[in-house]
Order: sequence, then structure tokens, then C-alpha cells
Amino acid sequence: MTYQHNRRKPYEEEDVEFKDQVISIRRVTKVVKGGKNLSFSALVAVGNENGTVGIGSGKAREVPSAIQKAVQSAKKKMIEVPLDETTIPHLVKGIHCGGAVILRPAAKGTGVIAGGAVRIIMELAGIKDILTKSLRSNNPFSVAYATMNALQNLKDPVKISKNRDKSEDVIWQ
Repeated sequence: MTYQHNRRKPYEEEDVEFKDQVISIRRVTKVVKGGKNLSFSALVAVGNENGTVGIGSGKAREVPSAIQKAVQSAKKKMIEVPLDETTIPHLVKGIHCGGAVILRPAAKGTGVIAGGAVRIIMELAGIKDILTKSLRSNNPFSVAYATMNALQNLKDPVKISKNRDKSEDVIWQ
């Protein structure tokens, strides 16, 4: 009796369209009885530059396998970002642990005014014009997760206007 698996690998055909970029790589050690165990921790952002983005972390003894684990983790945690042409619909603040990030919509042609982890996530999300400010911690992990928190808190103007039975202009005054 033979048993076949008809399951496809997750994200098999989507691998082509998603781009990934390393935000941070750290060498971490664990002190054990025999000495120190070295391993690497990686933080990676994955996106399609069209409104979908995710971040993930991975840990392994070698850098490439840590990055590979982080990419798999990021693909599992992808979110849809509501876009207003080339920017975000409204001002939003995201907080995670010690990191806080403010994202403000910008006029067309402004560009991505951001640094570090925030810039990478914005570019992979497909946001072309935005003003950002990173507050409190400058830890790349905290800043990246705070940025994702802010993007999750964004509201889609079309959905809100439909729910409230009002035009978009009345809602976004």
C-alpha cells in the first residue's frame, strides 16, 4: 500500500514575487558547562512592493540557515497594508516594547524619509512617499516590530466609508 502526499509546499509559486532583505544579524552566545555555544540571530523583512509585507526572526548556528528560517517566519506573518496611491492613508503610531515609530503620509515625490529597519519595511511594502520618526529605542528588533504594529493599525478609507455609509471625504477631514 502506497501513500502519497498531495500537499504543496507553502509559498511555492509565490517565492518569485516576494523580495527579502536582512534587517539585522547578531551573534549570540549561550554559556553552558563546557563553554560558550555560538549561534546567529537574523531579522528579515519580506514583501512584494505592492502592499504586502512581513517580518520574521530566525536563529541557527550558521548565518545562511538563520536567514532562511527568518524568511520562512516572515512569510507566515505577512500583512496587507492599505495604500493611498504612493503613501499611507493617515498618520499612525506603532509601539513594541521599547520602540515607538510614527508614520505620516507625505506628498507625492517626497520619497521615503526613514532610516534603518523602517526604511527597509516601507520599501518592501511598496510605500514610495512617507515621513517617519523613530522614538525611544533604536534596537532594530523593537523598531521593526513597532513599524509592523503601526502598519497593522492603518485603516482602509474605502472599508470605513462603506461601513459608516458616508463618503471618504467626510471621514478624512
